[in-house]
Amino acid sequence: MSARILIVDDEVAFCELCSLWLQQAGYQVEICFSLPDGLAKFQQANSATDNKQLPFDIVIHDLALPPSFRPEDTLEQLHQYQGIPVLVLTGHDDRALAIKAIEQGAWDFISKPTDPELLKIIIARALDKHSLLKQVSCLEQQLEQSSQLNDVPNFGLIGNSPAIQNTRELIQRISATQVPVFIQGPSGTGKEIIANAIHQGSDRNNQPFISVHCGAIPADLLESELFGYIKGAFTGAEKDRKGLLATADGGTLFLDEIGEMPLAMQVKLLRVLQEGNYYPLGSRQLENIDIRLISATNRNVPAEVQSGNFREDLYYRIKGLTISTTSLSERKEDITPLVNHFIERYNHKHNTQLTIHPKACAWFLNTPWPGNVRELKNTLESAAAICLKNEITIQEIQLIQGEDSLQIHSDSDVNLTNLPLEEQVKALEIKLIKRALEQHQDNKTHSAQALGITRQGLINKIKRYGLS
Repeated sequence: MSARILIVDDEVAFCELCSLWLQQAGYQVEICFSLPDGLAKFQQANSATDNKQLPFDIVIHDLALPPSFRPEDTLEQLHQYQGIPVLVLTGHDDRALAIKAIEQGAWDFISKPTDPELLKIIIARALDKHSLLKQVSCLEQQLEQSSQLNDVPNFGLIGNSPAIQNTRELIQRISATQVPVFIQGPSGTGKEIIANAIHQGSDRNNQPFISVHCGAIPADLLESELFGYIKGAFTGAEKDRKGLLATADGGTLFLDEIGEMPLAMQVKLLRVLQEGNYYPLGSRQLENIDIRLISATNRNVPAEVQSGNFREDLYYRIKGLTISTTSLSERKEDITPLVNHFIERYNHKHNTQLTIHPKACAWFLNTPWPGNVRELKNTLESAAAICLKNEITIQEIQLIQGEDSLQIHSDSDVNLTNLPLEEQVKALEIKLIKRALEQHQDNKTHSAQALGITRQGLINKIKRYGLS
């Protein structure tokens, strides 16, 4: 069924012309010439309890309307359109007025005269996003109303904390949808596991799952990796190469650490997501793709948007439904199940029968894991690899972590007891980073490996804490 559009404008000729454009594009259009009439018609259609009138899906609204012809009066009434996208279309080319309109809930602001093709594109985008937001809202309501966590698979997420249980529930509910998913949280907390679980639970599970670490690919190579290229596109392009976008066609594209993507690349990615097509480097042949996008980052993207390091339009395009992962320091009840899980996996892989001594298990439980699950896993597997008997003990931990590893907790407790948890974690991260850099002669690659995080993640922490 085609979308219904309400035009509220006192210029009769413009209304008739705009209505003609939109009807030719397949939309149903109704017109009002004043603010009171527009609000009345909207309320009548969108508040109806019977099926005689279909609700409006979008409103195109002038600001200078009778009876007052004051744009400020119209702005004050925009909230009455109850969350429906409102496109403010007026002859008042005033930036301050445009900002006020957006603040009052308008979807976009365009000055007259306007290009009919541009208007159609903006309307299509508004309808598309509004549909996704309704899906997200529906899913979130279902999640809030649900108190039953029985029969929910673990999706590879080990633990019983409320955070892990909520994440499993979200994965189960959103997998079958096409809503973009944005996973935000610290490094090493299982963001790729979550992305893969969503893919496996979707109707695309027999198609490719392509994971791209945006921070691991040099900026000057990221475009060719994603878009591919044809022979002769640049020096060294000796034959055609299929890009990762084409490889993911029909399946799921997971962009890990998207916050590290260069701004120039963000513009190109936005176009792909909006249009569903792209040009390989050096080619004039447009390639169409159908992908589900899942992206992840350990950065505070809204803050990055404010500072100009991440495009706002791309952020709203990818954030469909957000899943937040939490650090191990916030869910210590998951550490023991994780230790047992990794030992069981190690035993299965190496045909061993290792166990862990209670004191060693207590050490894992009390250690501040800045690298989260990844760091814990690497430490446990290292201890298992050098274990001479069938039990991991404190001795193995001391060998791989250093003789003073058991003093980290007591020293920290004495010095940081009166600080908030966030400050304690920060201080311990700084201490561990300094120690790793000292042990590896400031080699960031080796230090990052020892800490169980990526090199770029280490560099980010060094900058954040002013350790350079």
